[in-house]
This record gives sequence, structure tokens and C-alpha cells, in this order.
Amino acid sequence: MRKREKNRKYLPENLKSKKPVFAVYLMLRILVILVMIAQILNKNYENVYICLLTLVLFLVPSFIERKLRVELPDTLEIIILIFIFSAEILGEIREYYLLFPFWDTLLHTINGFLFAAIGFSLVNILNENKKISLSLTPGYMAVMAFCFSMTIGVLWEFFEWSMDTWAGLDMQKDTVMTAFQSVMLDPGGHNIPFKVRDVVDTVLVYSDGTIRPLGLGGYLDLGLQDTMMDLLVNFIGAVVFSFIGYFYIKSKGKGRVAKHFIPRAMEADEEFSLPVSEKE
Repeated sequence: MRKREKNRKYLPENLKSKKPVFAVYLMLRILVILVMIAQILNKNYENVYICLLTLVLFLVPSFIERKLRVELPDTLEIIILIFIFSAEILGEIREYYLLFPFWDTLLHTINGFLFAAIGFSLVNILNENKKISLSLTPGYMAVMAFCFSMTIGVLWEFFEWSMDTWAGLDMQKDTVMTAFQSVMLDPGGHNIPFKVRDVVDTVLVYSDGTIRPLGLGGYLDLGLQDTMMDLLVNFIGAVVFSFIGYFYIKSKGKGRVAKHFIPRAMEADEEFSLPVSEKE
């Protein structure tokens, strides 16, 4: 019981020991609480749940440090906090995904970079562990980081597709296109792409004969372009960090950039930053 209480008290106290991280954490937490109060007053209870989820996610980096005994660099932890706020509060509640077309692309690029860093760190921690007989080359570690990031990206796209299919959401945002090609439209019924160009609108025809022009200015692609763009920018973010991680290992930890994103394992004799009263 005492250990459980110690773990709960550790989370905010550990943040306080990291002044830059704590300042960002406190500012974002206050903003989320203010947004949550506004959503309660407006009776937008779904957004209230998003705010509560965001507050919980803010504690995840510190929880990971405690449970896995790793130390997250301040830069990485701050980016994770801002990423959570940008995705949940700005993206979902403030509708930045609709207001700024590049918002989703930007977050997926950062996501690819961050998960490559996390994947690289997991392998690096095992590689440096003296109790484990493991010696991986820099190139292999970079490939592992890349594959980890891309796997997370693909799983997230599966999640978006599942929510759209079974929960009636629209996480895979649609794209308006003026041209496409399809073998289904080939007059001869062969496997030959039939090119459609200069599309100016999409028209809905209902079973009762009602016709509704959408006035979109083109063909409405349902999620495919969004998914492929998300994976592409995830790929770019993963490749960027994989190169950074590769040269970090080659230089034996002397890289200026990578050290701000790669967590390190806590030594057996190292203590977490707990108050004196907690250590006694």
C-alpha cells in the first residue's frame, strides 16, 4: 500500500524536479482545465471526456519513467506534452484539423519522428545493458527504429479505419480530387484504368431518386489519400530520426541532436527525484 501511494505521489513531484518540463506541463494543464470548464458550461460532454483523457495522458511520460526506470530528456518530454495538447485539444475540440489542412500532416510527421526515437531508445537500452548479451550495429538499430515507428503508424491507421467503419466517425478525413482512374469504369470491362479528368462536382443519388450535388469542386475521395499521406509523412519522420540515431551510435553518444530525444536507462544505484519525506 505504501509503495502504491509512493508511486502516485511521485508523478507530480518528479515533474517539479524538471523545471522546463514542469512549466510546460502546468501551463498546458491549466489550459485544458479552462477548456473543460467551458465545455461543461456548453454541455459538450463528449469534449469533457477528451479533456479528462488529455489530463491523464499528460502523466504518461512520468509514469513510464517510474515503471521502466528510464530518464526522458526534457526536450522529448516537452514535445510529447505539446503533441498531446495539439492533437486532442487543438485538433479535436478547437477543430484545427478542419481549420488548418496541414495540421494532421504536421502531427503525423512529428509522430513518426517521436516513435522512431522511442523505438531506437528501447533497442539502445537493451544494447547497453551489461546483463544482456546483445550487440547490435548502428545500421541495425536504425532499421529497428524505423520499423517500430512505421508499425505504430500503420496500427494507428487501422484504428482510424475501424472507428470510421464501426463507430460511424470520420477520422480518415476526405480529400477533394479533380481527377482519378479506375478499371471499374472501363467500357470494355477489362483490367484497363479508365481515366477521369476535370471533375467539377460529386453528386449523391439516393434510393428514392433524390439527387444532391455537393458543390465540392471535385470527386470526394473517402480516406485513401489521407491515409497514404499520413503514412508518407510518418515515413519521413521515421527516416529523419533513424539517420540521427545511426550517427549518434557511430559517434558513441556525441551527437548534439539525438541526446535530446533518446531516453537512458537508470542505473541500479540511481534514485528518482523524490522529496526527502518520501525517501525516509
